[in-house]
Amino acid sequence: MDRRTAVCFAILTLAMATSSAIQLQIGARDEFRKTQIITTNSPFSIALETLQKQIDYSFQRIDLLRRAMTHASFSEENNRALSILGTSIIETSVAFRYLLDDIDISSKTLNREIAEVCNVESSCAVDGMRLGLHKVLRVSHKTNSTTPAVVCGAFRAIFGAVALDSGKSDAAAKVFLNVHTRTGELAADF
Repeated sequence: MDRRTAVCFAILTLAMATSSAIQLQIGARDEFRKTQIITTNSPFSIALETLQKQIDYSFQRIDLLRRAMTHASFSEENNRALSILGTSIIETSVAFRYLLDDIDISSKTLNREIAEVCNVESSCAVDGMRLGLHKVLRVSHKTNSTTPAVVCGAFRAIFGAVALDSGKSDAAAKVFLNVHTRTGELAADF
């Protein structure tokens, strides 16, 4: 092998080795990023951690809780759809609890009890305010985060987020009943 061929061969080998080493480093970095838990000390992240402790549920997908705490005035990625799901979970769990207690409950009474628990101003927003959601909820500067409808939407969205995070509406109903009965609304009945 002549000198010129040997030099080309050495450069080619060095380039391939360097390329392999760089690919290994990139792969290791990407793998580290996948497993790394990104912790931030932003006030919003701290508030989400506190909220998880308050509701006694730890999210696997914190992005769902972030969305639940984001009002439509703040972002297009907001809590509206989660709130709809949460409302259904609340209504179902209340109906279930009342029917367990009294299978002969009239439909009129059952509907009244469901409506009372889902009432924006007398129940839903009260529960949300007790959790301090008005302090966590991301809203535009033009939106009042203490408005009952805004707090209630976030409160309901939490349970929609729990259902999606766990893959089970029963888990969300359990979280709701634990949060709601701590406020005394259903505790007297169950």
